[in-house]
Amino acid sequence: MTRLSAEQLEHFHREGYVVVEDLLDPEEVLDPLEAEFGTILDSLATELYDDSAITSTYEDMPFGDRLTRIYQESGKVHSQYFDFSLPQKNVTYDTPMSHGPAVFNALTSPVLLDAVESIMGPEIYSNPTQHVRIKPPEALTPTNPDTGQLQLGATPWHQDNGVVTEEADDTDILTVWFPVWDADEDSGCLHLVPRSHREGLNQHCPGGTATLAAGIHIPDHLFRKGDAITVPLRRGSALFMHRLTCHGSLPNNSDRIRWSLDLRYNPAGQPTGREAFPGFVARSEAQPETELNDAEAWAQLWRDTREQLARENDRSYNRWSSDDPACA
Repeated sequence: MTRLSAEQLEHFHREGYVVVEDLLDPEEVLDPLEAEFGTILDSLATELYDDSAITSTYEDMPFGDRLTRIYQESGKVHSQYFDFSLPQKNVTYDTPMSHGPAVFNALTSPVLLDAVESIMGPEIYSNPTQHVRIKPPEALTPTNPDTGQLQLGATPWHQDNGVVTEEADDTDILTVWFPVWDADEDSGCLHLVPRSHREGLNQHCPGGTATLAAGIHIPDHLFRKGDAITVPLRRGSALFMHRLTCHGSLPNNSDRIRWSLDLRYNPAGQPTGREAFPGFVARSEAQPETELNDAEAWAQLWRDTREQLARENDRSYNRWSSDDPACA
């Protein structure tokens, strides 16, 4: 069992995060992800080419260069094709999503779950508020023609507790973030504020920032932004982060994509904060028969959820109001 050391656990509880070097075997976890997502990109390229949105499928280009070129030429970031979560709005019966066996293998990696168990115990639930993120170089990323904002860029400052509903405020959600390729400051690694998990949940404001359209953000004056540190990670390493740790990502100023998985876990039986989406028991010492070990069954859970949400009006997943004085 690959448990975290006493020193690593002490660092996590004191600082609100810990980096575990060389946790994941690239051949077992990361190489299959690259192959699986290469197939997804093949399908996307063919679809866009058939729709005359691009003039070539660029099949001879390396994955990162190919994805960037396709995004540029089509004028659109197609990130939903690669994500294993659904959007919060406008879900249709054919909303793209990715639930292949390599992703499931990453979610249920025994060494990763061993490390998670070190922090939260042996009853582990895979929280569905998680994503794959493939960010092209910002200089090559399409912008919104109406606003001029990047369609996909740096992630604003936030806490992961802030992107779930209030019912999960007492849930011990743990974030596990790891890159598929090396993530350094130039390519847009994460930055975070150590010990900010001790300071409670901050007000978040909807609508991103003046330059960042994505999601929600914490106004700068509400947290110790000046104490932030960057967290570059090598391929195979992982960052474990408390749900209240203030963090975001740097802009990708490199000439290559920044590719990462943002996974979350909580003790089984606690609310996930995204109850419309399907989680699953990833590990259980008390009831091992409840564990989900079938990648296709996991994929079917998401297909069933997509069908259900496509029949409904959009649900609300956001507790925050732009009318709060902190958002002025």
